[in-house]
Amino acid sequence: MSVIILGIESSCDDTSAAVIKDGVLLSNVIANQAVHESYGGVVPELASRAHQQNILPVVHEALKRAGVKKEELSAIAFTRGPGLMGSLLVGVSFAKGFARSLNIPMIDVNHLAAHVLAHYIKEEGEESVQPQYPFLCLLVSGGNSQIILVKSYKEMEVLGQTIDDAAGEAIDKCSKVMGLGYPGGPIIDRLARQGNPKAYSFNKPHIPGLDYSFSGLKTSFLYSLRDWIKDDPDFIENHKNDLAASLEATVVDILMDKLRKAAKQYNINQVAVAGGVSANTGLRNAFHDHAKRYGWKIFIPKFGYTTDNAAMVAIVGYLKFQDKDFASIELPPYSRVTI
Repeated sequence: MSVIILGIESSCDDTSAAVIKDGVLLSNVIANQAVHESYGGVVPELASRAHQQNILPVVHEALKRAGVKKEELSAIAFTRGPGLMGSLLVGVSFAKGFARSLNIPMIDVNHLAAHVLAHYIKEEGEESVQPQYPFLCLLVSGGNSQIILVKSYKEMEVLGQTIDDAAGEAIDKCSKVMGLGYPGGPIIDRLARQGNPKAYSFNKPHIPGLDYSFSGLKTSFLYSLRDWIKDDPDFIENHKNDLAASLEATVVDILMDKLRKAAKQYNINQVAVAGGVSANTGLRNAFHDHAKRYGWKIFIPKFGYTTDNAAMVAIVGYLKFQDKDFASIELPPYSRVTI
């Protein structure tokens, strides 16, 4: 009998639902929230209200596209955390009510682990090459920068992580300082393709071990801009491509330096990347470069699986379903937790 999992993701500002049947993705629907753009960041109260409006139509559309009736579902997987508490409550509450009405199990999913395990999503008609355990995963997003040793789908160890800002957060803040808008990541990426990555140099942190730090880079970028603008008030407008390219190159260099050390230290050549920043062109190019130089077998997610989506939640749900690892109806969401 087929195993059909409905995944629900509502950790931040994207409401998403996906259906996976026997490990193969049938649908993945995402409703974005444009309301936050004018605020330069996600407003938690507005996010939770938008989730309440979006969740029913998104789930309905996911089931419709998958050609699946709700009575055919085997279980409902949902993001339990980490994330914004108000947003999580909407998804968790809906999952509880829907699962109880259908009398089927619930499966709680760690949002960070879901990003890592997005590499196991299969699509119909496509050949899927998946990482073999153990492998390293660089998880980079607006809120996280971590190097993770993945021993199995349920056993992961964080080898290093940021001690302050995440890589995506630093890029967004530097973009904001330049007056480029929000979210900054895609804007910096686009401008960087037309700029010189060696035009400017910014401070790189000297953090022991495999941990990261990006606050110093952010400060160096801010102070450098301040000095350059004194001499040329139009400096940013006249040099934004080179600034974006140099900023991106610095962030990528910091990320890859620690990842190389981890791969050497643990003698692992299977290396994956995940999270929102994994959509960055410079970082993807660096992965391909390291595959050639160091013999890495690399795994880079499709663009649709880099940002928050329910397909990654559903695949974790499918894996946990095999072990009958179900959640209690009493489980509350959590805003902060590690893998």
